[in-house]
Amino acid sequence: MQKEILLEMVNQNLLTCSYAWNRVTEENKDWRLNEGTASMGFILRHIGETINLFGYFFGVPTEVQNTTIGQIDTGKNYDTATSRALIDTGFAMLKNLVETTPDAGWLDPIDTPFFGTVSKARLFSHILYHNSHHCGQLSLTLEKGERPN
Repeated sequence: MQKEILLEMVNQNLLTCSYAWNRVTEENKDWRLNEGTASMGFILRHIGETINLFGYFFGVPTEVQNTTIGQIDTGKNYDTATSRALIDTGFAMLKNLVETTPDAGWLDPIDTPFFGTVSKARLFSHILYHNSHHCGQLSLTLEKGERPN
């Protein structure tokens, strides 16, 4: 039953977040909540990169390059289709982790540079939280954001 619960959590995160990121287009990806925040295109790419790069800690290799983690949005043009493909790949990886990790394996420790040593379950839950956090930023920008001058 544990796998089913975790898959339900992944599927709900995907559904809830998709309401925001499916509204990011090539026409509005440059919108920002204000001058001091990242653009929606940057945030969308950040979500896609981060899901895949977090896989590293679970032993899942990736060829995804970090262009957003710890970076400032300098206006680089991020293609929304590529960002969505990264997100799709990341969610496939999360689902595969759920399918292949033994129930007891979710308590195995993982060393991270940002949280120290945490269980696989805690890092997994952080990925879902991270997605939700940034999708909230996208939603707010879609509602209250500024178009670039």
